[in-house]
Amino acid sequence: MYAEVIVDVAAYPIDRPFDYLVPEQYRELIESGSRVKVPFGNRQVLGFVTALKSETDVPTDKQKPIGELLDIEPVLTQEMLEMTKWLKRHTLCYEIDALQVMLPSALRAKYEKILGIVDHNVDLPQSVQALFQQREHVELKVDESKELLSLIKKLVKEDILSLETSIKQKTAVKKVRMIHIESDLERLKTVYDSISNQAKKQKDVVKWMMDHPGERIVSADLLKQLSTTNAVLQAVIEKGAATLQMEEIYRDPYADRTMDKTTKLALTNEQHLALSEIIDSYDKQEAKTFLLHGITGSGKTEVYLQAIERALLDDLEAIVLVPEISLTPQMTNRFKERFGSLVAVLHSGLSTGEKYDEWRKIKRGEVKVVVGARSAIFAPFQNVGIIILDEEHEGTYKQDDSPRYHARDVAIWRSEYHNCPVILGSATPSLESYARAKKGNYTLLTLANRPKEQALPEVSVVDMREQLKNGNRSMFSLELAEAINVRLDKQEQMVLFLNRRGHSSFVLCRDCGTVVECPNCDISMTYHRHQEKIKCHYCGEESQVPHTCPECSSEHIRFFGTGTQKVEEEIARLFPAARVLRMDVDTTRKKGSHEHILKLFGEGKADILLGTQMIAKGLDFPNITLVGVLSADTTLHLADFRAAEKTFQLLTQVSGRAGRHDKAGEVIVQTYTPEHYAIQFAQHHDFVPFYNQEMMNRKQFLYPPFTYVVLIQITHEDVLMTAEYAHKAANWLRDNLTDQSEIIGPTASSISRLQNRYRYQCLIKYKKEPTLPEVLQQLTRMYRTDWMKKGILMSIDLNPSSIM
Repeated sequence: MYAEVIVDVAAYPIDRPFDYLVPEQYRELIESGSRVKVPFGNRQVLGFVTALKSETDVPTDKQKPIGELLDIEPVLTQEMLEMTKWLKRHTLCYEIDALQVMLPSALRAKYEKILGIVDHNVDLPQSVQALFQQREHVELKVDESKELLSLIKKLVKEDILSLETSIKQKTAVKKVRMIHIESDLERLKTVYDSISNQAKKQKDVVKWMMDHPGERIVSADLLKQLSTTNAVLQAVIEKGAATLQMEEIYRDPYADRTMDKTTKLALTNEQHLALSEIIDSYDKQEAKTFLLHGITGSGKTEVYLQAIERALLDDLEAIVLVPEISLTPQMTNRFKERFGSLVAVLHSGLSTGEKYDEWRKIKRGEVKVVVGARSAIFAPFQNVGIIILDEEHEGTYKQDDSPRYHARDVAIWRSEYHNCPVILGSATPSLESYARAKKGNYTLLTLANRPKEQALPEVSVVDMREQLKNGNRSMFSLELAEAINVRLDKQEQMVLFLNRRGHSSFVLCRDCGTVVECPNCDISMTYHRHQEKIKCHYCGEESQVPHTCPECSSEHIRFFGTGTQKVEEEIARLFPAARVLRMDVDTTRKKGSHEHILKLFGEGKADILLGTQMIAKGLDFPNITLVGVLSADTTLHLADFRAAEKTFQLLTQVSGRAGRHDKAGEVIVQTYTPEHYAIQFAQHHDFVPFYNQEMMNRKQFLYPPFTYVVLIQITHEDVLMTAEYAHKAANWLRDNLTDQSEIIGPTASSISRLQNRYRYQCLIKYKKEPTLPEVLQQLTRMYRTDWMKKGILMSIDLNPSSIM
């Protein structure tokens, strides 16, 4: 028997299955989808079995056996192995990348170099002896001195030392010492009587056990509860009062909280019609895609919950995706309150161990619903009944690195595999999705009203140019400042939104005009006042704030632009009574910080929630009556054809945080371009007129959804090499594609250098290009076989979410 194995090496010549002989002891156990250790070259690597067969073309003298089978139960299902092939074609990635993206990071390989002593009769040099310290084997770190590594290499060649690669899983199963108390009360009494009266602590432990016969308890919890020691407990176990076993437990991120179970709500006519269509498709086992276009606060989540409830009745499973980690706590709570322990959570806010344990619950069929961010679309369910993408328009559903998949495309692929419906929900659908719904490719469902008929919040647009003319240089317009004071008096809550973190967006010398830039990227450094540092938000470079200009040594260094930290200071100055919570990347680095901030706000411990786009959607608090957008222009003037769409979506979403319950809401939008159609339509919550206007613009300039776009980016540390190979790529595409495609560029990217690599890009625009897949594969082949050797990096992104 032979196994086709994809090895854990991302390189072009190796991007194919290799045949390995299956040893006799594994033949009954091995299955497609299992992980194995295999010899590859002169080392052992991790591999994935993708198929089993009885014959191979590999000559007998070159056949290598599998070293070790790591999984009795395969970690990858047959569906996932098929999806891997699709992902590889669809995103032009290595097959190993497609396999790895489907698994939690805990299951990926951790490679260690293990150094051992072969010849004990040789006196080892002092530096090598110090490394071993009386041990037979040690892990060799790459950061050892160059001299020591050279010496070790020499000793390995002379067979005095051995060097082997050890493959370990990144995270192990968590096990605890579990105490099983004897269930026979008479036996416990006998043990109690046999203990000397001097051993008072042992008697206390057995006495407690007599009140809890047959129970199981974690050893650490018992020691803490009885304030005793491990030695006392061990003595009691040896006398037969209990047994000790190591048992596997789950790391549960929700173990410390209780949730009240909720029942389903009564639906409005609109909700009922939408749900009926979804359930009808579900009953017919149709792979149908629904676009649920519902205004903010229209009850889309209740439709999701009741659609899932229908799937659970048939013992099927549901996948629910949310775009932001900050949305996950509130959304998870809604689902856990409805479905209890049947819900698992997958997002980047969990530790590696917690993610691994949640994944194992899904794999073992112990849960039926998974709620999570983009990667949760690969949840290893076997019987999917429904898939939901909430806020489907969000760019975070597109992965930025290889494999560059969009969660919506994977969801539709899985729905076709399982013959189940997909629901794409949004108050502001992407233009592509809405256009597909209008053409009939998706089924459009509309929720035009809120369940209690609450009016949408009134939106006022403030022209900040007029504020400047009238002498107001504050970041708060007079209208917004007055509205904040009114809410503070009424003890109502507010959300203030600014899509820029930090204190000041750039540091400038007022004498020579120098802006302090990142040494690795062509972008200005952002001033962070709390640490008194300037930071690059792209590569992470940071340094102390300069006191003099690096160019002219002038002391007239000033901070310009506004970030959330600066707004927080200004609130403290203008509204000293206001209690503020700030929510951005800087305040949510710690695990659980998103949830902690939202919990405090929900409990009324703050009057103002100030934040970036992570607060713009999904939040549902009854006491929010005011939303202030401090600058509507941050995304409006980007060099991206989706800039107006993103601005409209962001403004509409953040506006929807106000007045969601009984109290009326108000929104104040500050802008320097109030006449722009994206802001005008957002003011009146007019999605359809915005869609029509934006579609006219897209049609005029032939951008999606009227064409498809492919973004090709070339990077190198030398700007001339970057430009040369970008032109090579563009010219080769022009020669090999038909005249149905338009090649734009190459040109320098909007941020021309990131992490000391220069960036050039070109765009392919096309409606129909039958040769495109083959041409892109040929270009990839050229790049992987030749260009990579020269340090060139090339990425191909089909249907990118941004062209920045």
